Amino acid sequence: MAFTKEEAALVPSATVSVDGGLKKNAIGTRDIVFMLVSAAAPLTIVVGIAPLALAVGGVGAPAIYIAAAIGLGLFAIGFMALTRHVRSYSGFYGYISKTLGRVVGLGSGLTAWMSYNGLQIGLYGLLGIQANLAVKSFTGVELPWWLYAIVSIGAVWYLGWRGIDVGARVLAVLLTLETAIVAIVAAFVLAQGGAHGISFESFSPQAIFSPQFAAVLGLGFSAFMGFESGALYREEARDPDRSVPRATYISIAFIGAFYAFAVWIIVQAFGADAVQAFAAGHLDAGDTAYIAAGNFAGGWCVNLMSVLIVTSIFAAQLSFHNTINRYTLSLSREGIFPKRSGRISPRYRTPSVAGFDQTLLALALVIGAALFQLDPFTQFLIWTNTPGVIGVLLLQALTGVGVVVFFTRLKDHGLRWYVVPSAVAATIIMCVVIYLMANNAQLITGLPAGDAVNTTLLVFAPLLFAAGTVLALVLRKVNPAAYQQIGHAE
Repeated sequence: MAFTKEEAALVPSATVSVDGGLKKNAIGTRDIVFMLVSAAAPLTIVVGIAPLALAVGGVGAPAIYIAAAIGLGLFAIGFMALTRHVRSYSGFYGYISKTLGRVVGLGSGLTAWMSYNGLQIGLYGLLGIQANLAVKSFTGVELPWWLYAIVSIGAVWYLGWRGIDVGARVLAVLLTLETAIVAIVAAFVLAQGGAHGISFESFSPQAIFSPQFAAVLGLGFSAFMGFESGALYREEARDPDRSVPRATYISIAFIGAFYAFAVWIIVQAFGADAVQAFAAGHLDAGDTAYIAAGNFAGGWCVNLMSVLIVTSIFAAQLSFHNTINRYTLSLSREGIFPKRSGRISPRYRTPSVAGFDQTLLALALVIGAALFQLDPFTQFLIWTNTPGVIGVLLLQALTGVGVVVFFTRLKDHGLRWYVVPSAVAATIIMCVVIYLMANNAQLITGLPAGDAVNTTLLVFAPLLFAAGTVLALVLRKVNPAAYQQIGHAE
């Protein structure tokens, strides 16, 4: 393990890519912000997930995003401090390996790879639903959800292959459009005084300190999935020591404020006393946000939202696709995944084989869901996303522990006094959120408490993490050279 600045800066010669590495100086702070916020899919959360938070959490649902932003802001303080001392292009995998050791590191690497795949691939179910609704509203033609998903899989692969800078430009346009439509709806709702006047009950102590609020707090944290992946783009970023931390903090602040405001607008559109019952009654239709837009802005706004929700989901999938490819690249460089997965496109300097492999995996799971006739939302989306959310929260908790361990051993007197306490607080928060998610899984899946599906979804990430640690122990015994490379590809 590297526990000093000097050791952390060492680059093992065996890990240098024979392909020359990824494209250098391709993206700056603004580009990274667009990718991180796009992964959070603002309009997707407002239209697809926020109604569930309102149905379960009631009027206090907007505040879960502020609580999540505070918790993740504390996490980012320690995480960003760590990135200045430990150089890694492997995200959670690399940082956990270099602070908690290779055994824990390999478990984290496999968990990260699985988690982001689950988050990305599950969204194809939601995209298929929303794309079908949009096309049907304009043309009357109804097609199966998986057909739209397959088309989207191909488009995501192409943009990922073309390059991180190309993808960032596409994400910038899509994110701007989806932010604008939410702002337009908000302007109409506020201008007309909402359903029964403007109320701030969502942020009252009674709404926040309630059992319903605790039950859906995990949904607030899940809305930020992907914000931490800026560290994966250090190899391709301009001045990464400045651009990555800036982008991370900006993303957390924007996502938290945007979600809290947008969901609060939905509360105003139906009224604090009626919004929970209305959202609960429209979960199957998924049209709560559309009805709010139609009531206050008109049919044209609903039509525009129906298109932009599709592009919002697509933007999130592209962002997660780029994240997954870079985890695959790291694991391949170190011999954990096949060497071919680490090949770099000589034309675009992108992890082209990793992108192709991820595309095949997404295609296989979508086709499998179609053949087994799974519901694209309540089954395909929930069943793939839930292990992903649990996995990322677990990685964040481990990273928080890693920050404490690293800076305790480093004894750097120039370290800001609040870094370690922030990491301790963030780690505790992540553990609490994991517990709340596990304790309230039935509210998300709609299945009875103790159901085998619920149990499988909750234990999948921890079991994969455990399998990774066992694999590391085996490598340490039978292949010490391979073991030494774990988490140290740069």
